[in-house]
Amino acid sequence: MHDTTALLIELGAIILGLGILGRLAGRVGFSPIPLYLLAGLAFGHGGLLPLNASEEFVSTGAEIGVILLLLLLGLEYSASELVTNLKTQYPSGIVDFALNAVPGAVAALVLGWGPVAAVALAGVTWISSSGVIAKVLGDLGRLGNRETPVILGVLVIEDLAMAVYLPLLTALLAGLSLAGGSLTLLISLGTVGAVLYVALRHGRLISRAVSSDNPEMLLLVVLGLTVLVAGVAQQLQVSAAVGAFLVGIALSGEVAEGAHHLLAPMRDLFAAVFFVFFGLNTDPAAIPPVLVPALILAVITAGTKIATGWFAARRAGVRTAGRWRTGGTLVARGEFSIVIAGLAVGVEPRIGPLATAYVLILVILGPLAARFTEPVARRATRLLGRAPATAGAPAAPAAPGPAPAEESPVAPGDTARTGG
Repeated sequence: MHDTTALLIELGAIILGLGILGRLAGRVGFSPIPLYLLAGLAFGHGGLLPLNASEEFVSTGAEIGVILLLLLLGLEYSASELVTNLKTQYPSGIVDFALNAVPGAVAALVLGWGPVAAVALAGVTWISSSGVIAKVLGDLGRLGNRETPVILGVLVIEDLAMAVYLPLLTALLAGLSLAGGSLTLLISLGTVGAVLYVALRHGRLISRAVSSDNPEMLLLVVLGLTVLVAGVAQQLQVSAAVGAFLVGIALSGEVAEGAHHLLAPMRDLFAAVFFVFFGLNTDPAAIPPVLVPALILAVITAGTKIATGWFAARRAGVRTAGRWRTGGTLVARGEFSIVIAGLAVGVEPRIGPLATAYVLILVILGPLAARFTEPVARRATRLLGRAPATAGAPAAPAAPGPAPAEESPVAPGDTARTGG
């Protein structure tokens, strides 16, 4: 079969399959991400029917998917909101690092993998998946919730921290001198600072230059600018996701609204491709030997992420329901964890399968945690509240008067729209 013919058949089958899985997930009432991942696992390396002709295209599409996810997240918020969020959320970033990086480092040392592997596994367990979480927030209709800026604040702090972490990890893995590692770090920090400065000081000029009454021209200019900035950022050792996010916040007003409307269908398509690609690159045979330690680490760090989200939302004045939703939403790990593990396999080959199993567990558990953490916590609180009355003497009858209204699953004030 001709290569182009095989490519078209495989791509058509993948996209059609994603559409069917998405409809199935919609009828059941949960995020389609776990189904996309399992589909990729079934048709990837070592799966039931490996897809070869479309592998390169899917790989590129996956990178575009992450870029579009973060671009459209950035379009929801202004540059001033981002800076305010970072100023108020940095203590949450410190707590996030302490609670979620330490378990990975300890696990590597307990397994006897050495200090460099400990630094790498700390990054794997620390960083939540911006791509998965962006998709989940959209799927669950929470982009306007009051806790969403808190979630984005934590994610942006993590992504910006990668500008420091990744160059240091690369220097450790390569055995570079202090001078070489410091130069790489300065380049990455300078890039982030320059892009953020342009977004803050000249965002209106950028919006004016990009603006167009022709939807086709607006689509081409915004998409081209985003991919260009993301590529340059990645070349300079900064996350492409951070570059795309900063382009999003640099655009405002009608330009942001128009770009969001035009790019949303593309985001949905390429985001689905991203999750399939993750599954395609996971060999099912490598998972069982490391499943138990990966599962233990996943359970521990799911709990620490929920605690991180609770702390961050509490500091921001979000009510109890929103605190639980914040914690559950942050559970998912994904693209950064896989990138870190890929860098570290040369030093410790066993970190690859463990990280893959760990991320696969949490990237499936993440959408479920985002949806069900708050209802489960609410029911548990009610049961604990009733326990003293049922364990001892019967509770006194309630005073006459109207019955209290049943507590709403979304606390008042938790669904206020953000200013972005």
